[in-house]
Amino acid sequence: MDRRIFLKGLGALGCSAAAHPLLTTVSLAEGSSVLGDNRLVVIILRGAMDGLDVLQPRGDAGLLAARPRVLSPGTDLDGFFALNENLSGLMPLWQAGELAFVHATSTPYRDKRSHFDGQDLLEAGTGADLVPAAQRDGWLNRLLQALPGVGSETAWAVGRQVMPILTGPALARNWAPDQDLAVSDPARALLERVYSNDPLFYAASATAFDLAGLEDVEGKDIDLIASFVAERLRGSSRIAAFSIAGWDTHRAQIGSIRRPLDRLQRAVLQLRDEAGTAVWGKTVVMAMTEFGRTVRENGSLGTDHGTGGMMLVAGGAVRGGKVYGAWPGLDGASLYDRRDLMPTSDVRDWAAQAMAALFGLDRGLLEGTVFPGLKMEAAPGLIL
Repeated sequence: MDRRIFLKGLGALGCSAAAHPLLTTVSLAEGSSVLGDNRLVVIILRGAMDGLDVLQPRGDAGLLAARPRVLSPGTDLDGFFALNENLSGLMPLWQAGELAFVHATSTPYRDKRSHFDGQDLLEAGTGADLVPAAQRDGWLNRLLQALPGVGSETAWAVGRQVMPILTGPALARNWAPDQDLAVSDPARALLERVYSNDPLFYAASATAFDLAGLEDVEGKDIDLIASFVAERLRGSSRIAAFSIAGWDTHRAQIGSIRRPLDRLQRAVLQLRDEAGTAVWGKTVVMAMTEFGRTVRENGSLGTDHGTGGMMLVAGGAVRGGKVYGAWPGLDGASLYDRRDLMPTSDVRDWAAQAMAALFGLDRGLLEGTVFPGLKMEAAPGLIL
């Protein structure tokens, strides 16, 4: 075990165990006088969510050909895409124009398909030529650094572990749900990091934690976190970030994806309900993951680590009822490395577009400071 693996696991020592796909954390930033009256909530979906099962391109014949056994029931959205039935509670948002998706999107991360490296790059917000190890702060922290009048108590980190997306010179205070776990977070993170490159042992360890009741605790955490975020958004907080874990679906995907989807749905609906109509109308929620999963199902009725993924975007400030992003197709020649969904946009681009629309941030600031190396290309229109 090398030093980096060891440090990854020991979140209690202030390291980056929060980048692990089975940990749940949240961060908040306050500063209404600086950011105006709009709100941005970023949800990190740890474990590589399968966007092809969540937002199913049923109009593409390649989907059923690649997944004859691994595809959840879905509800048609627009004649081409269908929404996984486990998010059916979000259909009223879609119909009200408060829910949108961005498909075939990804960070610049390619090929190695490591959860930890992928999440590090996602939260660092850097390009492929600037690795997270060289970037000591996350992109939300750099946003705070660039704003005048942001003091040491402007940002809040909520949860048991540090979120790299908010790590940096802009300091954060801490709050965490009260928990009594049979297995400590550092021990759990360390064990899962050791098993992360072995799907068989990784799945076995996840099952063990499930049997120990830890998954239920994490589910309760989501309710507490969403309620805490909504309360802060009703006040002076304008930026929030938290994570939802459990998306690594190597085995029995149709069943195993239900729980994280339920948490995501609960979080979005609770934010809407508890924030209130006025606040929700000025809010954008962006849920993003480190990378997608393979187009073709595996022999364990699951999917493996891929490349292109999908973002969920909700809120009263979203121009919803639409799927954004260019669809690349699922035929063999259109796939990345002939195995993965080909990315046609950059996750950072959509986040930058949202911050520009919500907070009036200059393109030069976004490309040069918040997301160094980014060249904004995504067509505007996602945010009202």
